[in-house]
Amino acid sequence: MTPPIFVGGMGVVGGWTIARTLPTTAPVAERASSIITGSYVPSFVYQITKYDPADRDEHGNYTGVEDSTSDHGPVESAYLEAVAAFAAATGIDHLAVREPQIAGFAHFGLEPAIEGHGLDGLFPPDLTGFYDGAEVSLSVGLELVRAMLRDNGAWCRLEVEDAFSVHVGWDQYVYVSSCKPCESALARTRALGLFPERLQASPYDAGFDEVGAQRPADEDFWARLRWSLAMRQAAILEEGYVDNASRWHRLTENTLETVRTRLTPRAKLTVWPDLSDDVDAVLATLPDEGPVEFVWEDGAGAITSTIAHETEYQALAAQVAGARAAAALPLDVEARHPLFTAVVPDSDGVLRARWRTEQTPSDRHWALLKTLRRGQIVTGMVTEIASSGVTFVNIGGFTAMINIPELSWRRIDHPSDIVTVGQEISAEILDVDLVRERVPLSLKALQKDPMQQLVQQVGRIVTGVVTELVPFGAFVRIEDRDEGLEGLVHITELSEEPVADPGDVIQVGDPLLVKILDVDPTRRRIALSHLQALAHGGP
Repeated sequence: MTPPIFVGGMGVVGGWTIARTLPTTAPVAERASSIITGSYVPSFVYQITKYDPADRDEHGNYTGVEDSTSDHGPVESAYLEAVAAFAAATGIDHLAVREPQIAGFAHFGLEPAIEGHGLDGLFPPDLTGFYDGAEVSLSVGLELVRAMLRDNGAWCRLEVEDAFSVHVGWDQYVYVSSCKPCESALARTRALGLFPERLQASPYDAGFDEVGAQRPADEDFWARLRWSLAMRQAAILEEGYVDNASRWHRLTENTLETVRTRLTPRAKLTVWPDLSDDVDAVLATLPDEGPVEFVWEDGAGAITSTIAHETEYQALAAQVAGARAAAALPLDVEARHPLFTAVVPDSDGVLRARWRTEQTPSDRHWALLKTLRRGQIVTGMVTEIASSGVTFVNIGGFTAMINIPELSWRRIDHPSDIVTVGQEISAEILDVDLVRERVPLSLKALQKDPMQQLVQQVGRIVTGVVTELVPFGAFVRIEDRDEGLEGLVHITELSEEPVADPGDVIQVGDPLLVKILDVDPTRRRIALSHLQALAHGGP
């Protein structure tokens, strides 16, 4: 049976989308055309194998006698010598580890995975130093190639940007790419009894679906995380220190910075809500069949995860006895619901890790909000008018909002006086809040402020309608429209005689002659006088 092909740590086993497996890869060079290549494409790419091209059938399948596993001896040494020859011909003495992975619960190698993933002696037991972008000497790089040839349980790309790369594939297919033709290395490879073949590209060049922007763990991300902690939305940080394995951290506002300083360079970060403190209830809800990722926090506060099948639930329950909290996460990425994700950028702020996280709604919101700016005009559809009076507007999949004062320059009783659900409107962005993921809009910002026009009418005498009586005077609508602008006639401006109660001289609904004394657009105030209107010739 041909093993499944995994790209970027994802694959399907038994109908499940698996998020934590060692990637198995194409066994023959002919698959190169089916793999999307990344941006790194050196001019000279060679497939190096122990398989004689003469021993292939018409379909390109190998029919010779060479075993597809490592001999841990002369042939393996020949591979390493060949890689070293190409590195020397290119002038390479150091390599960068890219997209490192270790064996997860599913392993499809022909040789059994060993403890330590074949990295013992190269990296500490916690794999410190085995991370994306880590620079290793050529000698360490060759030992990594050896571990991959043996399928010991670790895999990575080894590269020097724009100059050199080594990829180890399924069935001991090795791909060396160089910016130089490396004729001496080719001759040495043939002398070692191996078969180099020129290709257009390595089938293991980094290839990723570019769907949306990858969110970096920048200051905006950490501010969002702090706010989420304060709001008790977030509590757990999953650190993907290699492509398919994680460390888990409990977060508090006091420990966040400490956790941040200890993260693996270029790690994938996933933010989760808190675990459930009812561990028995979590165990009781495990699916009847299929694998699940079980995450638990032990009595000492350490958080661990494991992949378990239904046949292992009894052993799992024993393993997590005494745990203070737990969660069961489906392996199907569509059913997993983290809060938001990111990838750690380099110290200069540049995001160089090529792997991607599964986008959450929050990540998609972030990608849209990064394209918005204050003062920008956007078009959207009114989706809801809340009982609080807030109007919600869909702008490109994100829900923005308009508060009542931003709907109109004039006083309104309800948003429905201005907008209706389903209506398409244009509005101006007042702010872009990446932390709380809020975008307030203004509809009135695209309208002319009628008060600005009224400034030109200071001193004019007009007839208005009394709309409201207050202890200190009366409000008078001075525009002939239901939502017309209103000004205040102070109680001292109502009559020459002292007035104790405005109701003694006027009533709501009465017409009243007034003079416009002052218009303040900033404070939204209009001062009127009935007395001065009469003094200037009014009836």
